[in-house]
Amino acid sequence: MAAPDAVPGAARAPLPGPVDEPVPPRRGSRSWTKLRSNPVALLGAALVLFFVLVAALAPVLPVADPTATDWLAVRKAPSAAHWFGTDEIGRDVLARMIWGAQASLLAGVVSVGIAVAIGVPLGMMAGYWGGWTDAAISRVTEALLAVPFLILAIALAAFLGPSLTNAMIAIGLSAMPIFIRLARGQTLSVMTEDYVEGARAIGLGHGAIIGRYVLPNIFPPILVQATLTIATAIIAEASLSFLGLGQQPPAPSWGSMLNVAKNFLEQAPWMALWPGIAIFLVVLGFNLLGDGLRDALDPREL
Repeated sequence: MAAPDAVPGAARAPLPGPVDEPVPPRRGSRSWTKLRSNPVALLGAALVLFFVLVAALAPVLPVADPTATDWLAVRKAPSAAHWFGTDEIGRDVLARMIWGAQASLLAGVVSVGIAVAIGVPLGMMAGYWGGWTDAAISRVTEALLAVPFLILAIALAAFLGPSLTNAMIAIGLSAMPIFIRLARGQTLSVMTEDYVEGARAIGLGHGAIIGRYVLPNIFPPILVQATLTIATAIIAEASLSFLGLGQQPPAPSWGSMLNVAKNFLEQAPWMALWPGIAIFLVVLGFNLLGDGLRDALDPREL
């Protein structure tokens, strides 16, 4: 008697089918909720948004020409005619403050964009491929990190020549090693995760692994570092402009305004007061926002 083809009630073996692609963990909604509930981060975001709006709306705001001189109103104290006073050749300080915000914010964002655009791919290459690629990139990074950030920026700006564009390039190249090191470390950490091992096991290529798993998971710490580095870049731009290596006169810049104001601290203290306050507030805003993002995106806190 032939054996039956199947035994009633017995479990059947599953048929072979396509292997599901591993899914990395997602934490976007929780991070956003935590960020919105952080009053310190919201204060930082409000400060940043205020200065961004001031810089963006500078062409349409009802302020005087920032380069127009009035020899009858030299170093006038704040008044109804000039809310922030005037400088050494009668230019309106408020107008120069508003237009100077463009130079400072542009320098901060563009220079950090340069650092991220160059540093993150190099860091990912070092962490993903390892071997001689990692050794070469790491040795160059360590050599650049051995030089203080501002000293390196000053040296590069002096080599490239005084201008806002060259200052942004110098600051970006000086900040690049920070993102190389961060991206490399984060990539090494992600490469040990189970979902990356699973992606390799099902035969995904290098480009797919980097694009779908590595880059999205190293993005949060990169974003936090970029926000904090913008604050450093704004201070660096002000320092370079103070030394005459950044924004060139008569175009306004907070750093160049401080450079001129240092000669008139007793006669016209408001010339230094307002740029100093502006730099303090915008740097404070980016630092508070960066700290809030770090807390919100920390996986240990979710």
